[in-house]
Amino acid sequence: MAEYVLETKNLGISFGGLKAAQDVNLKIKKNQIYGLIGPNGAGKTTVFNMLTGVYKPTTGEIYLCGERIDGHGQEEINHKGIARTFQNIRLFNNMSVIRNVLVGLSNQPEYKCGLFTSMFRLPRHFKVEKAMRDRAKELLDIFGLLEERNNLACNLPYGKQRKLEIARALATNPKLLLLDEPAAGMNPQETAELMDTIRFVREHFDMTILLIEHDMSLVAGICEEITVLNFGQTLAHGSVEEVLHNSEVIRAYLGDD
Repeated sequence: MAEYVLETKNLGISFGGLKAAQDVNLKIKKNQIYGLIGPNGAGKTTVFNMLTGVYKPTTGEIYLCGERIDGHGQEEINHKGIARTFQNIRLFNNMSVIRNVLVGLSNQPEYKCGLFTSMFRLPRHFKVEKAMRDRAKELLDIFGLLEERNNLACNLPYGKQRKLEIARALATNPKLLLLDEPAAGMNPQETAELMDTIRFVREHFDMTILLIEHDMSLVAGICEEITVLNFGQTLAHGSVEEVLHNSEVIRAYLGDD
């Protein structure tokens, strides 16, 4: 069994002559909540895009549970077990809450139906359809969204939209959940609720979580280990206390003064 759920070795990417990220080395253990932080433009989302197959790395390697996955496409990487949310929430706004989760479930092997079975509405089609809806309801119930299941996703309050996006990501049955600035746009009460949600996801789903976040209270409150990027390179790595008291990290965020 692999020691790490996610491991990157000298990961990097260049766009033309610009090195957007270089020599990024992450080692994330099972069930860990790990933070990737840094000033704007530090390369954090670029790293997420490499991990999820949006970008193909120029250098380095990515391993998921010991299997090398760099160079694979987005859909294949999702099937192998990486799911993500986005800084700007990306829901199917004009679809119901439950249909958003059903989309996440649709590519799972246990819910697959052959074309013939679906076309002719054979018994397996209805059995699979019911199983998907039952699982979608279960996920929505976990996040307190069951009563909202028939509402349009766009009509949910912001905090609930974020929960729905996480529920949809979990519907793909990932081994690793990537959260891209999950607290963006949230007030302090919503952020506190989000922290509880992330802890709950880790415990209830036995999930490993990597998050990008600018809200240092959230990072300090839930992350067990942090890597700091600056100008695409690793500036610091270690425990929350070590990193947030690192003079180089403070300078990168606040300037020399």
